[in-house]
Amino acid sequence: MSTESKLREEICRIGASLYTRGYTVGTAGNISARLSDGFLITPTDACLGHLDPEKIAKLDLNGEQISGDRASKTIRLHRAIYEADVNLRGVVHTHSTYLVALSLLQGVDPANILPPITPYQIMKAGRIPLIPYKRPGDPSVVEGVTPYVPLVRGVLLARIGPTFWHDSISNAAHALEEAEETAKLWFLTRGSRLPALSDIEISELKSSFSVKW
Repeated sequence: MSTESKLREEICRIGASLYTRGYTVGTAGNISARLSDGFLITPTDACLGHLDPEKIAKLDLNGEQISGDRASKTIRLHRAIYEADVNLRGVVHTHSTYLVALSLLQGVDPANILPPITPYQIMKAGRIPLIPYKRPGDPSVVEGVTPYVPLVRGVLLARIGPTFWHDSISNAAHALEEAEETAKLWFLTRGSRLPALSDIEISELKSSFSVKW
C-alpha cells in the first residue's frame, strides 16, 4: 500500500474514531495530511464518521484540487499551518463540546484557556491559545493562528473548536483528545477550585518530556 493510500485510510480511521466517541458531530470538523506532492483533506460538509478513502480531496502544493470530492474550505488554514513548520504531517479540527463551551466563558486566559491541572495535559496537549471569533472560513483566521504554530500543539478557535497539528494525523488527534478531556475535567471540578500544577512541577515535565508549553 502506498504512503498516500495509508494516509487516506488513517484519515478515515481517525475520523470514525472521533465521531463515534462524540468529539465531533454531524458534518463538523476536518482532517488533513501533508504529502510530498501536495495535501489530502476531508471534503466539505463530510461526516468524519462516514468517510470514503477514495473521496478524500487531494490538492497539489499550490492548493489546486486534483481529485476527490470538493475540499474543505479550511484548506487555506491547514496549508498555512504546514508552511509554518516543515515537520508537521497532520492537522485535525473538531467542534468538541467542552472546549467550545470553554471558549464561551468570560474570564478565561486567552494565552492558555486551560489551567495546568494534569501532567498529560501538559505533555500531550500543551498550552492552548484562544483565537478570537471569526466566521467559519474567514481568511483572517490564518493570521491569528500561524504565529502560534512553532510554539504550541494547537489552538482553540472561539465558538468553533480546537485545531491541533503534529508529526502525524494520529498524534494530532491524540493531542486534541487530551485537550478536550482536560476541558471536561475542568468543568466537572471547577466548583472545587482544583489547584493547578506548580511552576516547579511544570518545569519538571518540560525538562523530562521535551514538551511545548
